[in-house]
Amino acid sequence: MSNSKFVSVIITTKNEIRNIENCLKSLSSQTYKNIELIVVDNNSTDKTKNVAKNYTSLIFNKGPERSAQRNFGAKKAKGKYLLFIDADMILSENVIKECVEKINDKIKAIIIPEKSIGEGYWAKCKALERTFYIGDSSIEAARFFENNIFREVGGYDEKITGPEDWDLPQKVKTKYKIGRINSFIIHNEGKVSLVSLLKKKHYYGFNVSKYFQNNHPLRLTTQQVIYLLRPVFYRKWKLLIKNPLLTAGMMLMLSLEQLAGFIGFMKGNLSNEKN
Repeated sequence: MSNSKFVSVIITTKNEIRNIENCLKSLSSQTYKNIELIVVDNNSTDKTKNVAKNYTSLIFNKGPERSAQRNFGAKKAKGKYLLFIDADMILSENVIKECVEKINDKIKAIIIPEKSIGEGYWAKCKALERTFYIGDSSIEAARFFENNIFREVGGYDEKITGPEDWDLPQKVKTKYKIGRINSFIIHNEGKVSLVSLLKKKHYYGFNVSKYFQNNHPLRLTTQQVIYLLRPVFYRKWKLLIKNPLLTAGMMLMLSLEQLAGFIGFMKGNLSNEKN
């Protein structure tokens, strides 16, 4: 297999002992073998790095956030293509093969659809939410990029955490096409509580304020920012009525997440004004 189609897979970690083995196993089981695995850890205090050593020697330490970890991994990468994943993701065996086959002179980034699994009622609500996004390019974000294009657009914005997943593909999209494959990534949410979901959205909201404070062009769409205005929920209305108990929980979850994100955003604005 030609080195011209070498793929660098960059996995960001921080105390991911629960997930890292399954993630790396799925990567070592890919039908496409011309790859390198790069783990960029953010000062884990558990045995994440010890487990990773069983799969790759390319293990680095970098912080303070995911965007910086990803860019650092990209600098260490030797591949023509870059795939960025989180440690709580499990790849079906043909993901990388399909990405390499799909990318071409016009398509420079690839969306990989995701499904969620997890424990408990709120994990099921989150899984239901993700089913709506399959095939919706306004919500799904590309993870697979041609290395030269990644560098051309400046990589991930290290000032933001959360929206960077959308921000980078939007930059790529201004010049090139984005494709998608059929194979899935399984996102293992684990044991999900409503409180943990709200804390995450509050944190992301705080970071979104930095995104706007630094005079970035508006690359986030209304659909990405205001959850309940996403038309996909109403286009796929049959999914809403199929399981009313989960639908009620999902709508409550989305509403509270929106509120938590807004509060975080306002706190971020106040913090930015003081600084």
